[in-house]
Amino acid sequence: MIFAFAFFHMQNPKFTKMALLFLTFLCLITSSRAAILNRIGINYGRLGNNLPSPAKSIELLQNMNAGRVKLYDADHEILHLLSGKNIEVAITVANDEISAIASNQHLADQWVYEHVLAHYPSTKIRFVLVGNEVLSSTNTVQDMQIAKDLVPAMRRIKNTIKSQGIRNIKVGTPLAMDMMGTTFPPSNGSFKPEMRELMIPLLKYLNGTRSFFFVDVYPYFAWAESRANNQTGIDLGFALLRSGNMTYTDPQSGLVYTDLLDQMLDSVVYAMAKLGYDDVMLAIAETGWPHEGDSDEFGANKENAAEYNNNLIKKMSATPSNGTPARPGAIIPTFIFSMYDENQKYGPATERHWGLMNPDGSAVYAVNITGKVNPSD
Repeated sequence: MIFAFAFFHMQNPKFTKMALLFLTFLCLITSSRAAILNRIGINYGRLGNNLPSPAKSIELLQNMNAGRVKLYDADHEILHLLSGKNIEVAITVANDEISAIASNQHLADQWVYEHVLAHYPSTKIRFVLVGNEVLSSTNTVQDMQIAKDLVPAMRRIKNTIKSQGIRNIKVGTPLAMDMMGTTFPPSNGSFKPEMRELMIPLLKYLNGTRSFFFVDVYPYFAWAESRANNQTGIDLGFALLRSGNMTYTDPQSGLVYTDLLDQMLDSVVYAMAKLGYDDVMLAIAETGWPHEGDSDEFGANKENAAEYNNNLIKKMSATPSNGTPARPGAIIPTFIFSMYDENQKYGPATERHWGLMNPDGSAVYAVNITGKVNPSD
């Protein structure tokens, strides 16, 4: 449309100057919007007993030039501290709140009034995430009920936000890659059969509200699993997003992939398309690389973590956006996991060693959130 406008006016000399100015203006708006959306976010988890105070943490986020922060709750103190800061915020409705909100619009109103309107717009809340990896656990009757209540709860939250005349807050939900039945090759991507009846209403909602499909995507786990099951496995450089390392051509689509992250993201794109939703926008709710692990957790070290996250930042903060092979140029909001190591998490050592920052506020390894200069600079 922009180029059509410019061409028409170029054929009319008296409008040439006006057309050029208008075209420049539109390009500046587009570039500015992309730059804002491409700012890298950080997941701020707090499952640790040695972490800095919220006030110190917000100060560190500013010093890091983080463009966004994602909270696993809607803590009033943190939201108050973020007031007036140039940091966009994602807040979370707890999993155990979903069913009650789904069944009662008054409770949805109350949640929004308490956690959104009490802080917005001075705090730049841009995303309300309903639950966290809700579809990863559907083993019990209660789990399945929460999964079924997910979209109704999202609709009620969105209805309240919309009723207040707010148009710049998206409502979504982060899902893990365990929702996928097949991811390779990317064009063969599909959701697990048992997920499809839950996925269709979710995709319908996201498509209707122009919201993002948030996914927790970890090339580290895919690489580690392939290494455990196959001595050759996935190439490490391919998993680390190493530029010029190698390429893979999808035999069905013909698309050429230079890193594992794009492969994983596009498998979700193809899975959505198979259900009739081929243009729902993607966002990365979590991604990262552990910097330490148990002796049998190969590849979990500071060197790999630094390389992955710096390559990720460069890739996802580029202007214009790189997108993926299936969606070239698409803007994909991205949150790195995580701000700190969280020593109260259970499981193998890698679960507690994803942090970018030490408890004293120093960097675990060199990383630059802006992607504009090398960490060594």
